[in-house]
Amino acid sequence: MATVDENDEKRPENELHGEAIPNENLPAKKPHREELTSEQQIRRRTLKAFAWFGLAGIVPYSVWKWIMIQPKEARLPKVFREVLTANEKVANSYFSNVNLAPTFPKEQAAKNVRVNGKDGLRSPIDKEAWRLTVERPGQKPLLVSLDELKAMPKQEIIYQFKCIEGWSQIQHWAGVNFAEFVTKYQLGKKTGSDDWYPYVGLKTPDGGYYVGIDTPSVLHPQTILAYEMNNEPLQDLHGAPLRLIIPVKYGVKNLKRIGSIWFSDERPRDFWAERGYDYHVGL
Repeated sequence: MATVDENDEKRPENELHGEAIPNENLPAKKPHREELTSEQQIRRRTLKAFAWFGLAGIVPYSVWKWIMIQPKEARLPKVFREVLTANEKVANSYFSNVNLAPTFPKEQAAKNVRVNGKDGLRSPIDKEAWRLTVERPGQKPLLVSLDELKAMPKQEIIYQFKCIEGWSQIQHWAGVNFAEFVTKYQLGKKTGSDDWYPYVGLKTPDGGYYVGIDTPSVLHPQTILAYEMNNEPLQDLHGAPLRLIIPVKYGVKNLKRIGSIWFSDERPRDFWAERGYDYHVGL
Protein backbone atom coordinates (compact mmCIF):
# COMPACT_ATOMS: atom_id res chain seq x y z
CA MET A 1 0.00 0.00 0.00
CA ALA A 2 1.44 3.32 -1.07
CA THR A 3 2.29 5.75 1.59
CA VAL A 4 1.79 9.47 1.29
CA ASP A 5 4.58 11.75 2.32
CA GLU A 6 3.28 14.37 4.66
CA ASN A 7 4.99 17.00 2.51
CA ASP A 8 2.98 15.84 -0.48
CA GLU A 9 -0.08 17.00 1.27
CA LYS A 10 1.32 20.53 1.18
CA ARG A 11 2.19 20.50 -2.54
CA PRO A 12 -0.20 21.94 -5.08
CA GLU A 13 -2.14 19.36 -6.99
CA ASN A 14 -0.74 20.29 -10.38
CA GLU A 15 2.83 19.77 -9.13
CA LEU A 16 1.92 16.35 -7.90
CA HIS A 17 0.80 15.46 -11.41
CA GLY A 18 4.07 16.68 -12.97
CA GLU A 19 2.84 20.05 -14.23
CA ALA A 20 5.17 23.06 -14.14
CA ILE A 21 4.29 25.74 -11.67
CA PRO A 22 4.92 29.31 -12.78
CA ASN A 23 7.38 31.12 -10.53
CA GLU A 24 6.26 34.66 -9.91
CA ASN A 25 9.84 35.68 -9.02
CA LEU A 26 11.23 34.79 -12.47
CA PRO A 27 11.19 37.51 -15.18
CA ALA A 28 8.57 37.07 -17.82
CA LYS A 29 9.84 36.02 -21.19
CA LYS A 30 9.92 38.83 -23.77
CA PRO A 31 7.79 38.27 -26.80
CA HIS A 32 9.72 37.38 -29.91
CA ARG A 33 10.50 40.45 -32.09
CA GLU A 34 10.58 40.12 -35.79
CA GLU A 35 13.86 41.11 -37.42
CA LEU A 36 13.78 44.40 -39.34
CA THR A 37 14.33 44.39 -43.04
CA SER A 38 17.35 46.23 -44.47
CA GLU A 39 15.10 49.04 -45.64
CA GLN A 40 13.57 49.42 -42.18
CA GLN A 41 17.02 49.46 -40.55
CA ILE A 42 18.21 52.17 -42.93
CA ARG A 43 15.09 54.24 -42.25
CA ARG A 44 15.54 53.92 -38.49
CA ARG A 45 19.21 54.91 -38.64
CA THR A 46 18.38 57.86 -40.86
CA LEU A 47 15.78 59.12 -38.40
CA LYS A 48 18.25 58.79 -35.52
CA ALA A 49 20.91 60.65 -37.50
CA PHE A 50 18.50 63.50 -38.25
CA ALA A 51 17.49 63.67 -34.59
CA TRP A 52 21.11 63.94 -33.44
CA PHE A 53 21.88 66.42 -36.20
CA GLY A 54 18.98 68.60 -35.10
CA LEU A 55 20.10 68.47 -31.48
CA ALA A 56 23.67 69.30 -32.49
CA GLY A 57 22.39 72.34 -34.39
CA ILE A 58 20.11 73.62 -31.64
CA VAL A 59 22.88 73.91 -29.05
CA PRO A 60 25.30 76.14 -31.01
CA TYR A 61 22.37 78.14 -32.40
CA SER A 62 21.16 78.82 -28.87
CA VAL A 63 24.66 79.90 -27.83
CA TRP A 64 24.91 82.17 -30.88
CA LYS A 65 21.53 83.76 -30.11
CA TRP A 66 22.66 84.38 -26.54
CA ILE A 67 25.88 86.03 -27.75
CA MET A 68 24.05 88.27 -30.21
CA ILE A 69 21.73 89.70 -27.55
CA GLN A 70 24.67 90.68 -25.34
CA PRO A 71 25.60 94.38 -25.09
CA LYS A 72 27.82 95.56 -27.94
CA GLU A 73 31.16 97.31 -27.64
CA ALA A 74 32.58 98.94 -30.80
CA ARG A 75 30.10 97.02 -32.98
CA LEU A 76 31.03 93.65 -31.50
CA PRO A 77 29.17 91.63 -28.85
CA LYS A 78 30.94 92.38 -25.60
CA VAL A 79 32.01 88.75 -25.15
CA PHE A 80 33.91 88.87 -28.47
CA ARG A 81 35.56 92.16 -27.55
CA GLU A 82 36.65 90.64 -24.23
CA VAL A 83 38.30 87.76 -26.10
CA LEU A 84 40.20 90.23 -28.31
CA THR A 85 41.28 92.19 -25.23
CA ALA A 86 42.56 88.99 -23.63
CA ASN A 87 44.52 88.18 -26.81
CA GLU A 88 46.03 91.67 -26.71
CA LYS A 89 47.22 91.17 -23.14
CA VAL A 90 48.87 87.89 -24.11
CA ALA A 91 50.56 89.52 -27.13
CA ASN A 92 51.83 92.42 -25.02
CA SER A 93 53.27 90.00 -22.47
CA TYR A 94 55.80 88.62 -24.97
CA PHE A 95 56.33 91.74 -27.12
CA SER A 96 59.97 92.83 -27.25
CA ASN A 97 62.09 95.25 -29.27
CA VAL A 98 64.52 92.38 -29.69
CA ASN A 99 62.01 90.48 -31.82
CA LEU A 100 62.40 91.83 -35.35
CA ALA A 101 60.32 91.25 -38.45
CA PRO A 102 62.24 89.27 -41.11
CA THR A 103 63.91 91.42 -43.79
CA PHE A 104 64.78 90.65 -47.41
CA PRO A 105 67.24 91.70 -50.15
CA LYS A 106 66.20 94.75 -52.20
CA GLU A 107 65.87 92.71 -55.39
CA GLN A 108 62.98 90.79 -53.82
CA ALA A 109 60.94 93.92 -53.18
CA ALA A 110 57.82 94.38 -55.32
CA LYS A 111 58.16 96.88 -58.15
CA ASN A 112 54.40 97.42 -58.32
CA VAL A 113 53.42 97.97 -54.72
CA ARG A 114 49.83 97.08 -54.06
CA VAL A 115 47.40 99.87 -53.15
CA ASN A 116 44.74 98.97 -50.62
CA GLY A 117 42.34 101.53 -49.19
CA LYS A 118 41.86 105.22 -49.99
CA ASP A 119 40.28 106.43 -46.76
CA GLY A 120 41.85 109.75 -45.78
CA LEU A 121 43.33 110.26 -49.26
CA ARG A 122 40.32 111.59 -51.14
CA SER A 123 40.80 115.26 -50.28
CA PRO A 124 43.45 117.23 -52.22
CA ILE A 125 46.58 118.28 -50.32
CA ASP A 126 49.21 120.97 -50.87
CA LYS A 127 52.44 119.03 -50.38
CA GLU A 128 54.56 122.17 -50.28
CA ALA A 129 52.54 123.62 -47.43
CA TRP A 130 52.20 120.31 -45.60
CA ARG A 131 53.63 120.05 -42.10
CA LEU A 132 53.58 117.16 -39.67
CA THR A 133 51.63 118.39 -36.65
CA VAL A 134 52.59 116.96 -33.27
CA GLU A 135 50.03 117.78 -30.60
CA ARG A 136 51.54 118.34 -27.15
CA PRO A 137 49.53 118.65 -23.92
CA GLY A 138 49.78 122.17 -22.48
CA GLN A 139 51.99 123.38 -25.34
CA LYS A 140 51.62 124.72 -28.84
CA PRO A 141 51.57 122.06 -31.56
CA LEU A 142 54.95 121.22 -33.03
CA LEU A 143 55.12 121.66 -36.81
CA VAL A 144 57.78 119.65 -38.65
CA SER A 145 58.50 120.00 -42.37
CA LEU A 146 59.46 117.17 -44.69
CA ASP A 147 62.89 118.73 -45.20
CA GLU A 148 63.49 118.66 -41.45
CA LEU A 149 62.60 114.98 -41.38
CA LYS A 150 64.88 114.25 -44.34
CA ALA A 151 67.75 115.96 -42.52
CA MET A 152 67.64 113.16 -39.94
CA PRO A 153 69.40 109.80 -40.54
CA LYS A 154 67.52 107.71 -43.10
CA GLN A 155 66.48 104.16 -42.30
CA GLU A 156 65.46 101.60 -44.91
CA ILE A 157 63.48 98.42 -44.46
CA ILE A 158 62.54 95.65 -46.88
CA TYR A 159 59.99 93.43 -45.19
CA GLN A 160 56.78 91.52 -45.83
CA PHE A 161 53.88 93.92 -45.53
CA LYS A 162 50.85 91.94 -44.31
CA CYS A 163 47.24 92.91 -44.85
CA ILE A 164 44.54 91.79 -42.44
CA GLU A 165 42.56 90.62 -45.49
CA GLY A 166 45.09 87.83 -46.00
CA TRP A 167 47.51 89.02 -48.69
CA SER A 168 51.15 90.00 -48.21
CA GLN A 169 53.92 91.56 -50.29
CA ILE A 170 57.63 92.25 -49.84
CA GLN A 171 58.03 96.03 -49.92
CA HIS A 172 60.89 98.53 -49.71
CA TRP A 173 60.43 101.70 -47.63
CA ALA A 174 62.71 104.42 -46.29
CA GLY A 175 62.33 107.28 -43.84
CA VAL A 176 63.01 108.37 -40.27
CA ASN A 177 63.18 105.97 -37.36
CA PHE A 178 60.14 106.80 -35.22
CA ALA A 179 61.97 106.35 -31.91
CA GLU A 180 64.75 108.71 -33.07
CA PHE A 181 62.14 111.26 -34.13
CA VAL A 182 60.54 111.05 -30.68
CA THR A 183 63.92 111.45 -28.98
CA LYS A 184 64.95 114.43 -31.11
CA TYR A 185 61.79 116.38 -30.33
CA GLN A 186 61.44 115.09 -26.75
CA LEU A 187 58.01 113.58 -27.23
CA GLY A 188 56.00 110.81 -25.64
CA LYS A 189 56.80 111.25 -21.97
CA LYS A 190 54.58 112.87 -19.40
CA THR A 191 55.63 116.30 -18.18
CA GLY A 192 58.17 116.08 -15.36
CA SER A 193 58.24 112.29 -15.52
CA ASP A 194 60.06 109.41 -17.17
CA ASP A 195 56.75 107.64 -17.70
CA TRP A 196 55.63 107.17 -21.29
CA TYR A 197 52.12 107.81 -22.46
CA PRO A 198 50.74 104.33 -23.23
CA TYR A 199 49.21 105.19 -26.61
CA VAL A 200 49.92 107.09 -29.81
CA GLY A 201 47.26 108.47 -32.13
CA LEU A 202 47.70 109.36 -35.80
CA LYS A 203 45.26 110.74 -38.35
CA THR A 204 45.19 112.07 -41.89
CA PRO A 205 44.95 115.84 -42.54
CA ASP A 206 41.24 115.55 -43.37
CA GLY A 207 40.53 113.23 -40.43
CA GLY A 208 39.15 110.61 -42.80
CA TYR A 209 41.40 107.88 -41.42
CA TYR A 210 42.84 107.49 -37.95
CA VAL A 211 44.60 104.85 -35.87
CA GLY A 212 45.51 104.23 -32.26
CA ILE A 213 48.64 102.23 -31.42
CA ASP A 214 50.35 101.14 -28.22
CA THR A 215 53.52 103.15 -27.58
CA PRO A 216 55.91 100.16 -27.34
CA SER A 217 54.99 99.19 -30.91
CA VAL A 218 55.66 102.63 -32.41
CA LEU A 219 59.00 102.71 -30.58
CA HIS A 220 59.97 99.35 -32.08
CA PRO A 221 63.32 99.76 -33.91
CA GLN A 222 61.76 98.90 -37.29
CA THR A 223 58.96 101.49 -37.13
CA ILE A 224 59.60 104.44 -39.45
CA LEU A 225 58.00 107.62 -40.74
CA ALA A 226 58.41 106.80 -44.42
CA TYR A 227 58.82 109.33 -47.23
CA GLU A 228 60.29 106.99 -49.88
CA MET A 229 59.19 103.77 -51.58
CA ASN A 230 61.59 101.86 -53.84
CA ASN A 231 64.09 104.76 -53.60
CA GLU A 232 61.51 107.23 -54.94
CA PRO A 233 59.33 109.84 -53.19
CA LEU A 234 56.00 108.44 -52.06
CA GLN A 235 53.15 108.46 -54.55
CA ASP A 236 49.80 109.92 -53.53
CA LEU A 237 48.01 106.57 -53.23
CA HIS A 238 50.82 105.25 -51.05
CA GLY A 239 50.53 108.10 -48.56
CA ALA A 240 52.61 111.05 -49.80
CA PRO A 241 54.20 113.04 -48.36
CA LEU A 242 54.63 110.93 -45.20
CA ARG A 243 53.22 107.65 -43.93
CA LEU A 244 53.72 105.21 -41.10
CA ILE A 245 55.45 101.87 -41.64
CA ILE A 246 55.14 99.60 -38.61
CA PRO A 247 56.17 95.98 -39.36
CA VAL A 248 54.87 94.61 -36.05
CA LYS A 249 51.29 95.47 -37.05
CA TYR A 250 48.94 94.54 -39.88
CA GLY A 251 48.51 97.02 -42.71
CA VAL A 252 45.45 98.73 -41.21
CA LYS A 253 47.74 100.47 -38.69
CA ASN A 254 50.20 101.70 -41.35
CA LEU A 255 48.49 105.05 -41.77
CA LYS A 256 49.03 106.89 -45.06
CA ARG A 257 49.45 110.66 -45.40
CA ILE A 258 50.05 111.50 -41.75
CA GLY A 259 48.56 114.82 -40.73
CA SER A 260 49.01 114.78 -36.98
CA ILE A 261 50.45 112.68 -34.17
CA TRP A 262 49.74 112.78 -30.44
CA PHE A 263 50.47 110.74 -27.32
CA SER A 264 47.67 109.84 -24.94
CA ASP A 265 46.73 108.18 -21.65
CA GLU A 266 43.52 106.93 -23.24
CA ARG A 267 43.16 104.78 -26.31
CA PRO A 268 42.84 107.05 -29.35
CA ARG A 269 40.05 106.38 -31.79
CA ASP A 270 40.80 103.74 -34.40
CA PHE A 271 39.05 103.59 -37.76
CA TRP A 272 38.76 99.82 -38.09
CA ALA A 273 38.40 99.03 -34.39
CA GLU A 274 35.25 101.17 -34.48
CA ARG A 275 34.03 98.90 -37.25
CA GLY A 276 34.47 95.66 -35.33
CA TYR A 277 38.14 94.83 -35.91
CA ASP A 278 40.71 94.04 -33.25
CA TYR A 279 42.31 97.19 -31.80
CA HIS A 280 45.74 95.60 -31.32
CA VAL A 281 46.15 93.74 -34.67
CA GLY A 282 49.72 92.78 -33.79
CA LEU A 283 51.92 90.29 -35.62
